[in-house]
Amino acid sequence: MNPFWVSLQFFVIIIAELTMLFIGISTLVGVVFQYVSDEKLRKWMSKKGIVGNVLGAALGAITPFCSCSTIPVMVGLLRAGVPFGASMSFLLASPLLNPVILTLFLALLGWKVCAIYGIVTFLASIFAGALLHALGLEKDLKRVKISGARERAMHSTLGQKIRAALDGAWKDFRSMLGYIVIGVAIGSAIYGYMPNDFVVGIAGPGNPFAVPVAALIGIPLYVRAETVIPIAMALTQKGMGMGAVLALIIGGAGMSIPEMSMLAAIFKPRLVAIFIGVVFTTAVVAGLVFNFM
Repeated sequence: MNPFWVSLQFFVIIIAELTMLFIGISTLVGVVFQYVSDEKLRKWMSKKGIVGNVLGAALGAITPFCSCSTIPVMVGLLRAGVPFGASMSFLLASPLLNPVILTLFLALLGWKVCAIYGIVTFLASIFAGALLHALGLEKDLKRVKISGARERAMHSTLGQKIRAALDGAWKDFRSMLGYIVIGVAIGSAIYGYMPNDFVVGIAGPGNPFAVPVAALIGIPLYVRAETVIPIAMALTQKGMGMGAVLALIIGGAGMSIPEMSMLAAIFKPRLVAIFIGVVFTTAVVAGLVFNFM
């Protein structure tokens, strides 16, 4: 088949799948959140020790934020008295883990990739938050005010909750549509036109440095995991090792140049550098774990 038609077919199928998955899962999450106020979430996370880190990572795992929109929410949590370690666990988990991302992984890349990605990123979020707290890095926070974290409107009837959740899902989808289309378009072009040998040579299973290289490539990018998964799917079908794909997704979704700039407003340089190192390490570990298994 002509490469253009191959690419077009890939584009249409993936756009349709992502649209249904994104809106459906986001609506479901939105309905659930209608039963839990922001104040309850903050109280729930204000636990001492490792429990707080687990709860912070768990909250991040069910909130569909990108790396940049996570930061104002984290600032709001800190202002509400949530411990530093739990807030850092949330900061790492939120852009990497949510039901939409995990559903896309399951649907497009299979249950093994989904399970390894979910387990490694969740555990890394818990461990990273606990470690940063244990190292006393809370003193590297700057006392600045960031706007953006706001209370959600709560509705009384189930119908109102569903309508509000669907409206929120549709608004989120519209705000993400351009990124999704760009991501799928890139994936479609890769799928239809990029030579297999080129991909395998750079990041195939035989290249021992494929995973760290993919993580380094991903970190400067500003992508959401939902955006890069279609690209990853196309790369795997061209021969890119799945470990390298996971590293690329985690690096790209967990850290970006815009996020670095935002973090520099609330973190001192040492903490920014350490957090970048945490994202890179998580990406490499996830990729190596998958390759090992």
